[in-house]
Amino acid sequence: MKINPVFDDLENPETIISHVEQLQKDLEAEKENKGLFKVKTANQWLEQAKTTPIPEMLFGEFWHEGEISILFSDSNLGKSILSVQIADSISKGQPINGFRLEAKKQTVLYFDFELSPKQFEVRYSVKNEGLKVFENHYSFDDNFKRIEINPDAEIPTETTFENYLNQSLEQSIIETGAKILIIDNITYLKNETERSKDALPLMKYLKALKSKYGLSILALAHTPKRDLSRPITQNDLGGSKMLYNFIDSCFAIGQSNTDKNLRYIKQIKARNTAMIYDTENVIVCEIAKPYNFLAFEYLDYGAEWEHLKQLTEKDHESKISEALEFKKQGLSNVQIAKQFGVSEGAVRKWFKKGAENE
Repeated sequence: MKINPVFDDLENPETIISHVEQLQKDLEAEKENKGLFKVKTANQWLEQAKTTPIPEMLFGEFWHEGEISILFSDSNLGKSILSVQIADSISKGQPINGFRLEAKKQTVLYFDFELSPKQFEVRYSVKNEGLKVFENHYSFDDNFKRIEINPDAEIPTETTFENYLNQSLEQSIIETGAKILIIDNITYLKNETERSKDALPLMKYLKALKSKYGLSILALAHTPKRDLSRPITQNDLGGSKMLYNFIDSCFAIGQSNTDKNLRYIKQIKARNTAMIYDTENVIVCEIAKPYNFLAFEYLDYGAEWEHLKQLTEKDHESKISEALEFKKQGLSNVQIAKQFGVSEGAVRKWFKKGAENE
């Protein structure tokens, strides 16, 4: 009589012991995976962690392997310029001056939903004014895969554009075997990210992709209009806290009020490293194109306040006057706050000060 097929070889004690041990492991695995949660002891988690490599830097302390990171700023401050520079660095295995690169040379998928091929060419070539052509183009490594939407593609009738975009993105990952994704910008994956109900599915999708294929993802995002006299904070990342809560790291580009070509880069969130580049220690760069490559050139370190706009009393009065006009038009305090990139509490203080001056 057979009690269990795994015990067929009863004459071999070692086989029986091996099968019993395997059954115990299977039972433990079943206990660990109950519904939504995986339950293990703290020591078991540490043992599992020992089998995975330490995440290496992709762009200094700002972005590590295995992270979903967001780079954000106001429009026209150079997010795309910096992200192409990061992609070029990783694809060639060469660090950007002033920033560490620990990861090996590898394929990068750069999803460009912003620039046309001609606009891209302008940044990475030299214009011959006499012949009215671009020449001496920068030589990217073949590891740099730039991807844009095919305008002639037909979307299947049984799906939405958004779903088809996500399916195509995943297909690109499968076909190239790439582990590094840069998405310029995140709103093309989800039209609305300011509300939690819209941002949550997007972040779940990105985290699922990361886990399934072992990815490192950098997504670019715009900020609403902000007060340039205030330091950049997590509150400037769109209107949804959901994006911030789900990501592993986050950094931002600020414009210097001292020179229109100067930018500063600031850490907003980090999990794999300490917050080194905070408001007291930002990295100051200049946007320059000495030949055929538009790029951020490292200059120095500095304090964020050195680059913020200094408001005069006249500036304050002008803001209060403008806010009062919005109020007369029927806008709420929250809506007015969004117009100026400040908190609703700040708007209330303006109105209080305006009433006192009447």
